[in-house]
Amino acid sequence: MKAHYPCAVINVIVTAIGGEASDTGAERFEQDVLACRPDIVTIDYALNDRRIGLEKACSSWSLMIEKALSKDIKVILLTPTGDSRSNLNDQDDLLNTHAKQICDLAAKYQTGLADSLSSFKRHIKTGGSLEDLMSHVNHPNREGHMLVTKEILEWFRP
Repeated sequence: MKAHYPCAVINVIVTAIGGEASDTGAERFEQDVLACRPDIVTIDYALNDRRIGLEKACSSWSLMIEKALSKDIKVILLTPTGDSRSNLNDQDDLLNTHAKQICDLAAKYQTGLADSLSSFKRHIKTGGSLEDLMSHVNHPNREGHMLVTKEILEWFRP
């Protein structure tokens, strides 16, 4: 971003809590996120949201999106990165169903979307492997993070 906007002041505040799902993230959203008065918010809970289910995740994401938009804050939603325990080719796999829900939320609320999972799938489809992108069963390595970064940076092109 600094290369495209060399005179901009860019502060990144990470309020993430490792292992957290969107239900508890939504509970602290106003205090820990909106209180920072951000211009842009990214929301990325899908890997952990598999344990709370689609309905609860949808409600939590919707609450955070609506609160941010009500304050004229731009929102970028992120689909999950890969997980070696998931079947990325099975549309009913929880990773894919959560990714679809996130895409639907982005369309509904007209927010930005960084489709990390599609980027991971493209890497595999073009001859790479999921293992190329992972440092752990569900944690991307540097190359995996670079794919996510590219997806996010698409929203900041001059």
